[in-house]
Amino acid sequence: MSELELQETRAAAAQPGPWKSWVEGRDFDGGSNFIQTGSGAERGEDIEMSGATVADQDFMAAARQDIPRLLAEVRRLRALLNQTK
Repeated sequence: MSELELQETRAAAAQPGPWKSWVEGRDFDGGSNFIQTGSGAERGEDIEMSGATVADQDFMAAARQDIPRLLAEVRRLRALLNQTK
């Protein structure tokens, strides 16, 4: 993965996190499945899904938090490798 690919421009451009997947019957009664973006004052627009499975929706919501953390871990591990050279 190149340094350019490690840039977080897409994550930075997305609505702020955390994102949470809400599934009717699992997380609440009534309404439709959606992804809640942000929280508190950072609350953004909800994302309603069409054609996605519950697993797809859970994955997309978690990716908002997971991708920046994974990129940070790649950078941390690369820094460790560079120290041993």
